[in-house]
Amino acid sequence: MRFGALTLSAAEGAVLAHAVKAGDRRLPKGHVLTSSDLAILMQAGLDEIIVAQPDQGDLLEDEAAARIAAAIAPDHLRFSSAATGRVNIYSRVHGLFVATRDTIDRLNRIDPAITLACLADHVPVQPGDMVATIKIIPLAVAGSLVGQAEMLLRTATAFEVKPFSARNAALIATELPSLKRQVMDKTHAVLAARLRQSASALKTERRVAHTEDAVAAAIDDLKADHDLIIVFGASAVADSDDVIPAAIRRAGGIVDHVGMPVDPGNLIVLGRVGTVPVVGAPGCARSPRENGFDWVLDRILAGEWPSAHDITGLGVGGLLKEIPTRPQPREPAAAVALGPVETVVLAAGRASRMGPEGGHKLLATFDGVPLVRRTVVSALAADIGRVIVVTGHREPEIRAALGDLPVVLVSNPDYLSGMASSLTAALSALDRGAGGMLVMLADMPGITASDLRRLVDAFTAEGGRAVIRATADGQRGNPVILPRQTFSAVSQLLGDVGARHIVEKCGLPVIDVELGAAARLDLDTPEQIIAAGGTLEE
Repeated sequence: MRFGALTLSAAEGAVLAHAVKAGDRRLPKGHVLTSSDLAILMQAGLDEIIVAQPDQGDLLEDEAAARIAAAIAPDHLRFSSAATGRVNIYSRVHGLFVATRDTIDRLNRIDPAITLACLADHVPVQPGDMVATIKIIPLAVAGSLVGQAEMLLRTATAFEVKPFSARNAALIATELPSLKRQVMDKTHAVLAARLRQSASALKTERRVAHTEDAVAAAIDDLKADHDLIIVFGASAVADSDDVIPAAIRRAGGIVDHVGMPVDPGNLIVLGRVGTVPVVGAPGCARSPRENGFDWVLDRILAGEWPSAHDITGLGVGGLLKEIPTRPQPREPAAAVALGPVETVVLAAGRASRMGPEGGHKLLATFDGVPLVRRTVVSALAADIGRVIVVTGHREPEIRAALGDLPVVLVSNPDYLSGMASSLTAALSALDRGAGGMLVMLADMPGITASDLRRLVDAFTAEGGRAVIRATADGQRGNPVILPRQTFSAVSQLLGDVGARHIVEKCGLPVIDVELGAAARLDLDTPEQIIAAGGTLEE
């Protein structure tokens, strides 16, 4: 391809190297010049133009990109039309994106003119997610180079999306006196949420003693009716002959690997009984935060069986986000400037306990003021920072009750799924530099501006590295301030799970601030509203 200036009289059929504007018309870069184009350019007073002239055998950028894309196996993928030398590739399914580095590297080393970029290997994707893009750098490229790329992609897999397949899973949870039943209940909920993302279901839970015999018996009993068994031990695995791996062997199974170079997630056990995978989950998998268990589970749900070689190859990139409670030798993070605290008022719920005749609790009035407005006014009066209000159920009326208050309104169309969706919606509206999120329920009339300032003062005193929780006579209540370190976990919440889950699982110090009875006074029923001095919505 020849690149440079050319007189207009000789430019027909050449390719524009740069966009050109002539009168009201704009000719884009890469446009093949026609006689009518040249006439317009001449009328605009141009004598010459910078163009590219393909050599014999060259392919223009769009044709080259389209041909290379067509050489990729289309299973579960959608391809855009070629434009500006680019073809974008999207997943059609919910599954696991799997890349073959060697093939992609070989393609990118054919010539700098041809490039392929894609997601990291073994990451989950949703339908519509872009997984790769092909880009031709110059305006034209030698057809012989495109032919090399086509041949490579037809004979070797560069990448694919493996759809997740639904499985019927069983949970075996071992018990010890030191493990609270509440923790076990939450483990069940978190695991069920993980499985739902692949349309899998947690069909059975079996709680047994933390002994080899009890776990082996449970595995033996459950293997016939389930195609995935996950074991959560009350005590972490300390050895390849510990309770969980020993139980897998006693049940007639094979232990393929114990441990993995992913932190958090080190203490995983990977085994199988016949064709049924049996995974001993690390303790960190009790939390929804990403950990090594997710990586193994995704592979299994996509139909892979990770070998010991696969597991031991996960060390690069295996250091996931810091957990504050990890012991030394890790060092404390360097102090960073504390960003502002922003207040989030949750006002999206259905108020289902009000009954069919009770109306919406947030529209009940106190001294003529709707409850939701009263709450938001208190948040604004605290003068902490921006106030974000999440709305959903009866949204127009809730927003009308707020009138012209200077707040950020965030709509949660998924409010029926539970509080988690409101928290994640609010998170998306936070200032990028926010140091904390003060989560306030809209139905708590006793919380005052001074209460909120006390919570923020405590947060500031802790350098923004602690959860601040309101209490009433020592009992946990609301509001709560979640520091920036928890935002990633908030973004992964699912279902009817709120800030309390984050408080208990984040590993950060929890500082209680006594606010008195107001911290536990939320109004859910008509009787409670009337008792608190309110008037029901008419």
